[in-house]
Formats: sequence, structure tokens, C-alpha cells
Amino acid sequence: MTSAVRFQNVSRHFGAVRAVDNVSLAIAPGEFFAMLGPSGSGKTTCLRLIAGFEQPTAGHIEIFGDTAEGLPPYRRSVNTVFQDYALFPHMTVGENVAYGLMIKGVARAEREARAKQALALIKLPGFETRRPGQLSGGQRQRVALARALVNEPKVLLLDEPLGALDLKLREQMQEELRALQHQLGITFVFVTHDQGEALSMADRVAIFNEGKIVQDGTPADIYERPRSRFVADFVGSSNVMGPDFAQRHGGPASWVSLRPEAIRVSAAAGIAAPGSADGQVIGLHYQGALTRVVIIAEGTRLIAAVPSGSVSLHEGDRVRFTWDRTALVAMADE
Repeated sequence: MTSAVRFQNVSRHFGAVRAVDNVSLAIAPGEFFAMLGPSGSGKTTCLRLIAGFEQPTAGHIEIFGDTAEGLPPYRRSVNTVFQDYALFPHMTVGENVAYGLMIKGVARAEREARAKQALALIKLPGFETRRPGQLSGGQRQRVALARALVNEPKVLLLDEPLGALDLKLREQMQEELRALQHQLGITFVFVTHDQGEALSMADRVAIFNEGKIVQDGTPADIYERPRSRFVADFVGSSNVMGPDFAQRHGGPASWVSLRPEAIRVSAAAGIAAPGSADGQVIGLHYQGALTRVVIIAEGTRLIAAVPSGSVSLHEGDRVRFTWDRTALVAMADE
């Protein structure tokens, strides 16, 4: 099957800086694909390479089987939604949405009709005559999305489009974007540094670091089976333990990841068996449904996430952390 987007050994250098370093990936048609990583990791540059705003220093890019390098953005079957929305303040909402169609020479009646359809799709019917300055942040985000969708792209690129929204609205838009992608069935490529967005929305996630993809897979694969210390530390909260500690407590002689929610906490009693460690509580952080319990055990700092109120704890208490051996995930030392 032809990939929606395919990178073959793609690099993009800016002088001595390797922003993208020999990246290969294949995104399936209709897939919601997230690129996740810290600032400067190469994810946004990859998005710009797909859009045509950057050209590769080396390697090959295909969009639905067609060679993309050398093609200008307007000749690619993609559209981009930017974080700052980039709406024209002097135009109405309808004119903003229809702008790309006007540039393509679509007749006025048709582009106005298609703009209305796009606004109805993103739940803003009747907003055609308003100005961007009259809209909330969430509404402007929807208009930017409608402007991209009205051109009927095969691939929709989203460059941290929810970053400017407050938490509640961002969570609402995450659900709406996911539902919209299912409804339309087109390929979404989503760039974010927010792990919660990537894990909750994407079919597949690629983790970027220093211009490379260090792991890709389903959200469950990434979270439950990190392959490296970087992925374990970056995606979610994890206890990363060294080979000596892991081996003493029932794990392999390698670096391991142990998620806080996989740990049980009880009063220390008797000799600690494999799969457990005794220590002292040095911190309690109430977070609503969960409380994060921080202890020091054998010089190692560990964190457990336990249901709030499930156990009575105070700083300074001696406690036992217990986990199933299968919860210890072996990783590479990187």
C-alpha cells in the first residue's frame, strides 16, 4: 500500500546543525500520526519538509507515491494549521476560509458555498461575516482548521495548533480534532511537545530527539514499553533505575523503567522480597484523584502514584514499595 507520507534517509542541515538527521518513516493513509519531542528535536522541521517550506539536504520524500522534494507548497496535496492561526485580520471569517480557493481561481459562488460547508463542519455555522478579532481563541483555531480543510488536502499538517489554548479548551479541542479526523478519514500529521496530546489523540507516535526518531509505535507501546532512558523520562513520569538496583529487586541487569501507577505502597514490615523496596517518604503531592508519593530507597528516588485516601501517609514515614516483576521494562542505556 502506498504511504501517505514517506521519508527515506531524510536530513536537513542548517550549517553545522543537523536539524533532521537521516530520518526514515512511513505514515499510512488515514492515520493520525503524532511527532513528539522537546524543542529543537527536529519534529517541526520534518513537518515543514512535508509542507514544502523546507527542502531536504539529503534523502527522498514522497506524498502518496509522488516525489515531493523540489515541489513548492502550493503543488502539494497538503495544508497546514499553524499554532498562531495566521488569519488575515482585515478579512471576514468567510474570506479567510475561502482564501486558498480564491488563489486557485475557484469561482466566487463555489468558494463561498464551500467555505460555509467547512465552517459548519467545524461547528461555526453562520460566522462568515465576522472578523477574526471578534472571535475567541478556540473559534480562531477552528477557522484556521476550516481554511485548511476547505482545500480538501490528502494530508493535514498541524503544527502545535492547540498550544495557545487554555487547558479546558485544549482538552475539548483534542476530542473534536480526533472525532473530525475519524469523520473525514484523511491523514493527520500532528506536531506537539505535549505528551498528553500525543498519547490521547494519535494512532501512532514518533519520539524525536536530536534530529532522530528514537522510538515509534502506538501510544500504549511508547508509554508501557519505552526502549531508552530518554523515552521513559520524556513520555509520562517514570522511575528510571540503574542495573544494580534493578537486579537486586527482581529485575534484569540493565536500566529499567517502572511507571509510578504500577507501584503499591504499604507500611514496611519484615524483610523486603524481590519486587519491593523499603524507604522513607520525603514528599507527598496531592493531585486530586491521585497522590504522588516520593521516597528514598537505598539512595534511589522513587515515585508512586496511589489513589488519594487509599493509605494514610506522612513525610518521614517508613514504607514499602511493591511492584510486579513484569512492570520492570528493560531499556537501552541512552
